[in-house]
Amino acid sequence: MAKSNSWISHIETFVDISSSLSQQTASRDAISVLLKSDLLTIEVLVKELGLYLTTTDYIIRGRGILLLAELLTCLAAKPLDSITVHSLVAFFTEKLADWQALHGTLIGCLTLLRRKSNVGMVTGSDAKSLADSYLQNIQVQPLGKQDRLLCFEIFECLLNHYPDVAAKLGDDLIYGICEAIDGEKDPECLMLTFHIVADLVELFPDPFGALAGFAEDLFDVLGRYFPLHFTHPNDDFVVKRDDLSRALMLAFASTPLFEPFVIPLLLDKLSSSLPLAKVDSLKYLSHCSVKYGPDLMAKHAKAIWSSLKDAICHSPQESILSRVSESPDDVGFLDDEIAKEALLCMQKFLLLEDGLFLSLILEDEDIELMLRSATSVIKYNDIPVENRKKLYALGCILSASAKVSISCCNKMFQHFFPRLMDILRLPKNCSTHACISDNIFSTFQQLNFGALYLCIELLVACRVLALSSENLPSASISVDETWCALLQQIFIPLTEVFHFILINSTSQDVCDADIYCGVKGLQILATYPRCFLPISESTFENILTIFVSILTAGRGETLLWTLSLKALMEIGAFIEKFHDSEKTSSYLTIVVEKVVSFICVDYSTMSLPQQLEAISGIGTTGPKFMLQATKGLEAAISANFTEASVKGNLKSVKKLVPLLQCFSNKVLPWFDKNGGFEDVALRFSVSIWDQIECNYTFNIGDQGKELLDRMMETVKLAVAGCSENNQGLILEKAYHVLSNTSFLLKESMPSSVAMKIEDSQLTQSLNPLSCRDEWVVSLFASVIIALRPRTPFQNARVILKLFISIFHKGHLPVAHALGSVINKLPLSRNIIDVSSACTLEEAMDIVSKMILCGSTPLRKSNVDNGNESPNRTLMVSDDDLVEPNAIVGLAWIGKGLVMRGNEKVKDIVMVFLRCLTCSKLGNTLLQGSSEQDAYSLVMRSAADAFHVILSDSDVCLNKRFHATLKPLYKQHFFSTMMPILLTSIKECDSPTTRGFLYRAFGNVISNAPLAAVLIFVLLDGLSILSMSVADRDLTYSLLLVLSGMIMDESGREAVTDNARSTINRLIGLISYPHMMLVRETAIQCLVAMTGLPHTRIFPMRTQVLQAISKALDDPKRTVRQEAVSCRQAWASIASK
Repeated sequence: MAKSNSWISHIETFVDISSSLSQQTASRDAISVLLKSDLLTIEVLVKELGLYLTTTDYIIRGRGILLLAELLTCLAAKPLDSITVHSLVAFFTEKLADWQALHGTLIGCLTLLRRKSNVGMVTGSDAKSLADSYLQNIQVQPLGKQDRLLCFEIFECLLNHYPDVAAKLGDDLIYGICEAIDGEKDPECLMLTFHIVADLVELFPDPFGALAGFAEDLFDVLGRYFPLHFTHPNDDFVVKRDDLSRALMLAFASTPLFEPFVIPLLLDKLSSSLPLAKVDSLKYLSHCSVKYGPDLMAKHAKAIWSSLKDAICHSPQESILSRVSESPDDVGFLDDEIAKEALLCMQKFLLLEDGLFLSLILEDEDIELMLRSATSVIKYNDIPVENRKKLYALGCILSASAKVSISCCNKMFQHFFPRLMDILRLPKNCSTHACISDNIFSTFQQLNFGALYLCIELLVACRVLALSSENLPSASISVDETWCALLQQIFIPLTEVFHFILINSTSQDVCDADIYCGVKGLQILATYPRCFLPISESTFENILTIFVSILTAGRGETLLWTLSLKALMEIGAFIEKFHDSEKTSSYLTIVVEKVVSFICVDYSTMSLPQQLEAISGIGTTGPKFMLQATKGLEAAISANFTEASVKGNLKSVKKLVPLLQCFSNKVLPWFDKNGGFEDVALRFSVSIWDQIECNYTFNIGDQGKELLDRMMETVKLAVAGCSENNQGLILEKAYHVLSNTSFLLKESMPSSVAMKIEDSQLTQSLNPLSCRDEWVVSLFASVIIALRPRTPFQNARVILKLFISIFHKGHLPVAHALGSVINKLPLSRNIIDVSSACTLEEAMDIVSKMILCGSTPLRKSNVDNGNESPNRTLMVSDDDLVEPNAIVGLAWIGKGLVMRGNEKVKDIVMVFLRCLTCSKLGNTLLQGSSEQDAYSLVMRSAADAFHVILSDSDVCLNKRFHATLKPLYKQHFFSTMMPILLTSIKECDSPTTRGFLYRAFGNVISNAPLAAVLIFVLLDGLSILSMSVADRDLTYSLLLVLSGMIMDESGREAVTDNARSTINRLIGLISYPHMMLVRETAIQCLVAMTGLPHTRIFPMRTQVLQAISKALDDPKRTVRQEAVSCRQAWASIASK
């Protein structure tokens, strides 16, 4: 047993209202540990708490009761004997009458009621006593929010955990709940109250039982909350409006006793001017109708149908063309949520009792009038706007009703379809083409648009029903159903009608709405399941041929062209989904092969963008179709590439750019998502290198620059998506082609000998690259850029030396590739499988040797005689010059090093700084020398190198191309470079040099993350402002900003990367003499810093502990307390 003097102080601390929240929490936790470890018993605790629990000082009494209640919460899983539980229940039951100490009492009651049977549960009699006292003494609504929440949780706990006790309370409980929830407005509390009502109904299910007498009163309380209206944005509350609305809906539907009150309320709210009220009313009506059942809802059917009809027919949407969507099964109002909910509600009622409700629809006079008005005018353009809305609404009603069930579909077809056929003057029984008269459609004026549109709506509904039967065997449909029989009799005339519309699409009598109907109709007929509409193979192929002929008609990208392409895509997707082998064969032959042929030949009637849109769109409908389309696209790329490179065909050059764009932007992403990417990417990449290898005469001139850029991007995307093994194959092929490039080999070297580039073999003065060499080098660089870090990389040293020898000529892709190589090379030989590969250390030695040490043409010595051209070289020291173009390459090498977090970047950065601060260079610029422009360009390049290092690149060194990334690399580089740049600027005497230093400074600060910039400025500002007593208020304000960054997730990243400098600045503020709040806040920030990664803060542990020990003697008590907490936090950091 613990000594009393070891824990009584904790009681005193908790009860003392002057103690901080953290101190009270620590005291409570300390006592709970003793209780859990049986070093202290509940009996002894209560005995010691006696005075605090019974004192006349209500504040101290409330604190004592709260301590006991919170300790019981901590002991929820600890077994307690029945006597102890009974005594505690009796105590808290009695304290329910003590309104001045109610908060702790409510917590105690709730904690006890929630205890499980295996740890000592409250008995039924004790729960009954507690509930009686609760109902007698507690007035919920006058209480604060937290206490009201506790009250509602007690109600919920009684109903769920003690149903027998709650049932015995009967009318008292129901009345108490009604009284408690009446007038509640807080969202969290309301969520509980709605659940309580549902639980209460479940407790008293008898429609003639105790709840029956309170149903009206209870709903009177609930009904006031409908519709829910938040006066503040959803973000202001933990509970969202949609969740709360659903809870209220469940409460409404919880018992049929609410039916006489719910349905009239919902119907009344449907006439509201608030759209949200209408939408909620329709959702509630759908849900409640199912819960109440058809018997209770029958008497409301007529009123409900009338309200639903009004909601549907009063939709503002009237354009038939708004129905053009991605799916042929979409039926409803695309933008009108009220009408959409009304249609869903109508379908619910039809499912509930299709006979009664469907008869209301079929016999409705308004429906009949809508049909007559919609079909009274033949042409769409002649239909008044109001009648167009009615037509659209009627189509939605017919389609939604027919989708519900087989019975509904049969009745809708029987009632409407024969009449529509009569209006269209089509034969009602025509299963062959022979029964169609040659002149039946001699004039387009015979086709009634309204009737045609309604036919399509019914066809769509039947298709949806048929597909649901395909997917759900339990909902199987017989082919002998009425709608199936009618459809099989008239689908041939309908096909002819739709075809006739499209044939006459250029006529002035045909409008966009007619075209929509023609395309949609053929699409629907072509995508019916075979068992329900067994259209012949010739009819199906005829439909495909119609659409393909529209694509090839050469009329431009019209609405008809766009809709036809979408229809073909939908048909292809349908075939792929339902694995129809016969239709697949027809689709491949008529559609895919035909569309692919467009791209392979010079098809003048269709523009290239249309060809590419067609081939990519149709290909996306299924793997078989995409594979065929891809092969055609690859063949077109290969043929045009040959024409462009061998014959210099400018037309092929221009054509290749969009071809490659389509391949990289549409084809490759599709395969990446759906599988098969590697085969396509490998085949494409090897094919390009095969063509280059076979062609030694490249005739692509300057106009091929855009083509080369696009080809490089495509190659990078293809290689990047491959595995290491396939990347290795592509690299091997590319290296083989590169090794046979003429500019790399001496004349004496036989072409059969593999390339071995050594220093002596590198041409000392490379001539400008030929067109073919430019392509080979650029595409090889693209392959290198896209490699994964673990891809086998042979001849790495050879490639590095080659790249370094080339990029001084301003070859940017090679610089990108060089940076990528440096970024991905391994650190040690342990993980290298290839003997000719090299480590990062070896690679940097090569870079240092060839660029930084003057052993190659990239650097010259002793050129003061003036024989060297000043626009080629830059003097870094008195007798050492560096080629300016090498700066660009060094910048990309530096970027690769920075991104992987390698410290060798410092050597490269120092080159840039020497270029910027060279005294001889600055004097040249000041004297206005003729060399000024050249030197100015070099200094500008050195300053812009910092932009390259820190900016994000789309062409290389990014996640897409598998760059090695160290977290917070930008922040680290920023924090390292800023002091150096600022010092250089401060010490610089030359205005010109200072201008370029500021340019470098701007490049660094503009590309660094905002948080990194902010913390650098904050720390620097704190360092300066803390020196003056006049700036103490501003110092405190900046410190508060810093503390916010330490606590915020987004700002913590920057603080983590600058942990050492941040801690040092905070240590300096511990002894700030001018304001106590600064010292206190600085110590609190040091405590918060212990939450950063261990590796960042542990090295500073000793320094912090030494500094904080001085704060223990601070004259202010608050600072001393914070210092104690800080010392404990940092002392607990152990080494790892």
